[in-house]
Amino acid sequence: MNDMWLPQPGSAGNAVYGQLKERIVTLELPPGTALSEKEMAAAFNVSRTPVRESFVRLAQEELVVVLPQRGTRVSLIDPELVLEARFMREQLERAVIRLACEQFPEEGLTALADNLARQQDSIRRHDNHAMFALDEEFHRILFRGCRKLGTWNVIQQMNAHLNRTRVLWLTTDPHWEHLYDQHKAMYEAILAQNAGSADQLMKEHLNLSIANLPVLQERYPDYFKK
Repeated sequence: MNDMWLPQPGSAGNAVYGQLKERIVTLELPPGTALSEKEMAAAFNVSRTPVRESFVRLAQEELVVVLPQRGTRVSLIDPELVLEARFMREQLERAVIRLACEQFPEEGLTALADNLARQQDSIRRHDNHAMFALDEEFHRILFRGCRKLGTWNVIQQMNAHLNRTRVLWLTTDPHWEHLYDQHKAMYEAILAQNAGSADQLMKEHLNLSIANLPVLQERYPDYFKK
């Protein structure tokens, strides 16, 4: 598979921010977790400065809350931000998959097929972290193939609260085959250049990301902002 179709790593200067964000989004650092500059600096083997700067960036994305004299904590998941992110994704992703049905590069089709094969493998291994990463990669490939990576990057600025609910559901729900089936159907709609079908599939697929929100709020009340 051509590396140009994979997410590219950030610079060394963004390493602490990137790794902290990944740990928050994947719930390795659950909502409400206290964060210590000193402990994080030791864990990443850096000075406190890049950790402090990362906290500021994450606070701007509402992923951490910095409370004077009370420390820094991972933010609770905000249902309003979840719904807003899903709204934006639906508008943009439905537009992009319609574009993909008009014209999509062969390299991109190959990348999607490879992604689908690895999704099947993650389902067999029941690796929810891999499944989440492959889900994200599948959608990024669509934007890349339509020359809309800038739009994808804008989505990522608002997507973190939504992504945390997606990871939480993958952890809770042992049945992921429906996600694979939807991705495969979208791939086949692109091959057939069936924009109407692809559009409907994307709408149904993205609705999954919020359909289970009330269940998650009831099951994990301490993770969500009231």
